[in-house]
Parts: sequence; C-alpha cells; structure tokens
Amino acid sequence: MNCNVRRPVLAAVLCSALVLITGCNRLKARDQLNKGVEAFKTAHYDAAIGHFQQATQLDPTLPMARLYLATAYAQQVVPNLTTPDNMKNANLAIKNFQMVLHDDPKSVNALKGIASLYFNTEQLDKAKEYQNKVLAIDPTDASAEYTIGVIDWTVAYKNAIPVRQSLGQKDDGTPVKDKKACAALAEKNGPMVQEGLDALQRAVQLRPNYDDAMAYINLLYRRKAGIECGDNDAAKADIAQADQWVQKAMEARKANEIKKQQEGPKGIVLGK
Repeated sequence: MNCNVRRPVLAAVLCSALVLITGCNRLKARDQLNKGVEAFKTAHYDAAIGHFQQATQLDPTLPMARLYLATAYAQQVVPNLTTPDNMKNANLAIKNFQMVLHDDPKSVNALKGIASLYFNTEQLDKAKEYQNKVLAIDPTDASAEYTIGVIDWTVAYKNAIPVRQSLGQKDDGTPVKDKKACAALAEKNGPMVQEGLDALQRAVQLRPNYDDAMAYINLLYRRKAGIECGDNDAAKADIAQADQWVQKAMEARKANEIKKQQEGPKGIVLGK
C-alpha cells in the first residue's frame, strides 16, 4: 500500500527534476549560442562552431543554432577549392543546412546557403537547382535570378573557349567559324544563354540599379553572338546590345556609389 502511494510521488519528483534539467540545458544552450555569435563576429570560426555544436546538443529546438552552425562551417569553405578538407567543411555545412530544411522546408537562408556552397565547390547544376527552389518560395528574389544568370554564363564560357581555341579563333564575339562546330556549340549553349539572359533581365526588373546583373547581361550577349552561326548581322546586333548593357552597368554602378556615399556607413548614426 505504501509502495503504491509513493509511486505517484516519485513520478512527480522525477518529472520536476526533468523539467529543471531541461530548463537548465536551455539556458546553457542560449549561453553557448551567444558565445558562438561573438566568436563568429571576430572571425574565430572554429570556436564559433564549437559553441554552436554545444548549443544544438543542449537544446535541439533552439531557434537559429543549427543555421548558425551551418553558416560557420560555410564560412570556412574556400571558393573553387576541392581539397578534402575544404569539401569536408562544405559537406558539413550542407548537412546542417539540410537539417534546418527538415524542420523548416521554406527556410530561404538554408536554401541559399546550400546553393552558395554548391557554387563555391563547382557543383553548378546543384547550385542552380537550389536557387530555383529559392525562387519557388520567393519569386521576387533578385539575387537568386542573378546567380542563375552567372551560372549559365560560366558554363557557356567553359563550353565555348576550348572550341574557339581548337580553331585558333579569339573570343571576340564573332561566330565560331567552323559550321559544324558552331552548330554543336549552339545546341549546347543556346538554351543556357537564353535562360541566363531571361534570369538576369528579371533580376534587373526586380532591382533596377542591379549593376552586376547588367554586367552579366553584357557577357551573355557576347556568348550569344559567338553562336550566331553564319549570321554576322545577328552577331553584330548582339554585340551592340552587349555594349549598351556595359554602359547601363557603368551608369548604375556610379549611381549606386553616389547613393552609398549619401547614406553614409550603415549602423552608425551620423552627427547633425
């Protein structure tokens, strides 16, 4: 009888202890999160990773801890380097961003983080795939459109240069001389160039002074000119378009610089 009486009491005590431990762990997790943020701000990324790891272990439900951990790993990734150590950091970052997406499939920050990592490790198809996922959630994201345009230009450039070099032809915007080689390159690059132009045009529509996007529109028109097989007039028209976008990019960049100077440093209250 006494044993039966004590059981509910013991259960209540254990429950209270569990609540207390959980509460303590949450406080410790927040402390680790704050320490991680401070370490990240001072570029001590290894220390930041350690703090964020502890935060996620102490409280797996703590908002932002997993995202910060992934971001700290990503910060250590060197662009265009595929050494084992660099790829290890990239894969750890991607793994943690994926964990964020498991809990929040519409996390644009996680999607962009993964896209950036794939881009920086030269996995361009995957980078484009994740930028398209960003746009599926937010069709007004100009930077996602811009990145797709950059990817398309990068791949088109890599496809074109060996062909032109094999023919002893400069990359000067004139169509590839050999008809068969030009047709093959046009088949490979044509849809990609058009996709990139469309994406960059949308980026400029969303952000009218997007000078970087304008610069890449210029570059893609030059890629387009190179596959206007046997049509020199069309190639000249593409180059003319490219030149116009160079001018637009320069004007937008100048306007952006003036605006930045007028606004002053962000986060600082200017004296009256």
